[in-house]
This record gives sequence, structure tokens and C-alpha cells, in this order.
Amino acid sequence: MFAPTTRRVAENTPEEINLRIRARMQARVMYLAERPDLLPAQLRALDREWDIERVLETNAATLGLIGAVLAARVHVRLFLLPALVSGFLLQHALQGWCPPLPLLRRLGFRTSAEIDEERTALRILRGDYAGIPKPDAPGARERAMQALLAAQAPVEAVP
Repeated sequence: MFAPTTRRVAENTPEEINLRIRARMQARVMYLAERPDLLPAQLRALDREWDIERVLETNAATLGLIGAVLAARVHVRLFLLPALVSGFLLQHALQGWCPPLPLLRRLGFRTSAEIDEERTALRILRGDYAGIPKPDAPGARERAMQALLAAQAPVEAVP
């Protein structure tokens, strides 16, 4: 009935946008595979990146507060704004979709799983996982592809 939490946003996003988000991530990993000195900065940037859930929650809370204040000071009918926003947030929690989602995805906001996939690929490139064998002196492109494939593996497969 309900999509799993880790996939619900991607399943409710047009495939062209999912592919664009994935292509950008893959391009960054390929680029950084050739520039390992930039890995720490990108990993720090990923730690600061807001996932789509955080953006939606922040927007909903902000609009809810604004609506409540306006309703208290201007007109009681403005309580419709926080009620509407709460409904959208509930819809997102249950289904993984709400009206702002398509716009935010087009703007490039990613799920925490998508951010974690890039982080894992970069950590593999950096050599953080002892259990994942490093091939004998492959090119940067091959290492990047191997890191991306390993990052996409189920969590149980990564030690």
C-alpha cells in the first residue's frame, strides 16, 4: 500500500528527474576519482547538504507558523494555510508525494539515501572500507565505477 521510506520520494518523482540527479552524482564521483585531494571537501559538503525531507519539513513549519501568526493577527480564515500545509506534510509522510516535491526535485534536492550513496562511493574511493578490495592500479574512471556499484549494493553487503 505504501512505498518503503527509502524509495518513496524517488518512486514519486518523474524518471527523467531521478536520472538527472543520478547523472550529476555519477559525474561528481567520476570527477573526484581523478582528484582525490578534493574528496575531503566534498565529503564535508555532503555532511552539510539538506535532504529533501529536511527542506519539506522546514518549509512546512515556516508556512505553518506564518499562517498561525497571520490568523491570530489578521483574520481567522488564514488558519487554512497551516491546515493545508499540515495536510500536505501528512500526505508526504504517508505516500512520499506532496505538491512542492516535483519542484524541489527539479531544483536538485536529493533524498538522504541518494546523498548517502554518493558519500559511500567517495569513502570507497578514499579507501575507508578495508573489506572492499582495491583493484591493482586501475584508472580513476574504473575505480569510480566500482565505487558507485559498491555504494549501490545492499547495506548488508558492505562491511
